[in-house]
Amino acid sequence: MTSSAQPFDAAQDLRDAPRSPAGTRMRPKDAATLILTRGPARHTEVLMGRRASGHVFMASKWVFPGGRIDRADFAAASATDPDPASLARLAAEMPPRRARALTLTAVRETWEETGLMLARSAPTAYVAGPWRGFRQAGALPDLAALTYVARAITPPGRTRRFDARFFMADASALLTPEPTAGSGELDEIAWLPLEQARALDLPAITRFVLGEVADRLAAPSRPLPFVRMVRGRHIVDHQD
Repeated sequence: MTSSAQPFDAAQDLRDAPRSPAGTRMRPKDAATLILTRGPARHTEVLMGRRASGHVFMASKWVFPGGRIDRADFAAASATDPDPASLARLAAEMPPRRARALTLTAVRETWEETGLMLARSAPTAYVAGPWRGFRQAGALPDLAALTYVARAITPPGRTRRFDARFFMADASALLTPEPTAGSGELDEIAWLPLEQARALDLPAITRFVLGEVADRLAAPSRPLPFVRMVRGRHIVDHQD
């Protein structure tokens, strides 16, 4: 494990989310985020969405689609299994069943927020709850298209805390190439060149991960960064 050379704005990270009332301790909830990319390395675009202004957490900020794990993610079927290297990294942090569920969380949340399915056409059995849209489309999630690329835990003392795992996938694995309105959680969704995306109003962790995306496009096997606060100080480690 080595320290990351990637810059991280710790002061902004503390400003990004409101503090919880004094004495309130929030335990981080497992969450997953999907970074969709398309185009050649020098002209890569990334899918971003702007959170609606009414949100308590990260209002009006541009982010990647994502959200917290759902009970239905533990039982959902898939067309493919997760990439072995990504699954091994996740399994080092949690039981394998939960690791697989988190990859499904990234796919489901992206579909809910953008209308995009990282999936393959396939006959599906009856699926209830948040996965029914995949059954209606005759599709199953393509988990092999995901690569686990970063992890971050929201600092203590915030009204919302997440232990977020970030995944990357190429747009070629999408059933359709363009997003729809989704659930309305994001009031604008767009494919943006990497440099243009980095100029937006972003949370600190999103800006950091965009830099990681650029580095990973040049060196796909680079170690995975893990961002968290330890004893009042932000730490960024790279884990092999």
